[in-house]
Amino acid sequence: MNNSINSIKNDLTELVGNTDLLRLPSLSTLTGCDILIKCEFQNPGGSIKDRAALQMVLDAMGSGELKPGMTIVEGTAGNTGIGLAVVAKALGFKMLTVMPRGQTPEKERLIALHGSKLKLVDPCPFADPNHFYHTAKRIADENDDYWWANQFENLSNAKAHYLRTGPEIWRQTEGKVDALVSVCGTGGTLGGTSKYLKEQNQDIDTWLIDPDGSGIYEFLKSGEYKATGSSFTEGIGIMRSVANFREAKIDYAINLPDQDFVTVSRAVRDKDGLVLGSSAALNVAAALLVAAQKGPGQTIVTFACDAGDRSYSKLYNKEFLDSKGIRTDHESITQLFNRYKAMDSKKILNLKS
Repeated sequence: MNNSINSIKNDLTELVGNTDLLRLPSLSTLTGCDILIKCEFQNPGGSIKDRAALQMVLDAMGSGELKPGMTIVEGTAGNTGIGLAVVAKALGFKMLTVMPRGQTPEKERLIALHGSKLKLVDPCPFADPNHFYHTAKRIADENDDYWWANQFENLSNAKAHYLRTGPEIWRQTEGKVDALVSVCGTGGTLGGTSKYLKEQNQDIDTWLIDPDGSGIYEFLKSGEYKATGSSFTEGIGIMRSVANFREAKIDYAINLPDQDFVTVSRAVRDKDGLVLGSSAALNVAAALLVAAQKGPGQTIVTFACDAGDRSYSKLYNKEFLDSKGIRTDHESITQLFNRYKAMDSKKILNLKS
């Protein structure tokens, strides 16, 4: 891959990565910390999943698993399917995306727009053989000319972030990072990035943020996947252990409700002009919490996993939010920050002690 910033790129895959790191002015001023967000919406497929998609495909091509003329198939909540569709088209492969019904229609349109076939399945528990994960695997098993990306267990996912995302952050901050904050779906972003940054400086704290309805927080606490409530976030949170997640070097974990990231999304949009997607808004809410708990002077890095346009029908839809009992005027960002400062430390899982 040609990584020179000023060079002419040969295809879309060379646009993956080297995203900007943006200081959020309003929250940085409020907290006295540098809250920095990695602008992953700058990738050609519009999300951080482009990184994993590219690495998985390149490694499969290198090993001979993925050969010319084959079709890539993957089960996904959306962004990995879009990223793989971009990479597949650029490198001459066909793509089939298996996705559960109920994701935002914006993602369905983008998958089709980038040239992937889309197979929708009914949402169901992971143990059900009709789950989108098992459906994608089954299609690949039954067709010799299909290659299954397997983003949850394929360690090329975390490798993408170990080789590129982590080094980019280290370079962009000149090594001045106090905390890395991230949601977790497959675990690839958190796994690869935290592993690299911890190798540079073991004192960097890694914070995992878990939404309602996910069992990661409870798993880290008790060793058992249990969850309460639900979240309208997509593509994050999980109820089982997977290979990429096991790469993550986690120091702290916290669970936050949807109401908090809705509050953050409006504040950042109205004060900084940045429209966040739901995963990104949850990341920023957690970064705000870290700043509140740690105090001024911290450099906190998190991810804008994608932009808000693909969260429009949920996160920015008043009718949808009303149906979930979520308000956009619940509290101000200053009130949220003060609430985080007063939060009982027992709600924060400390894995360092």
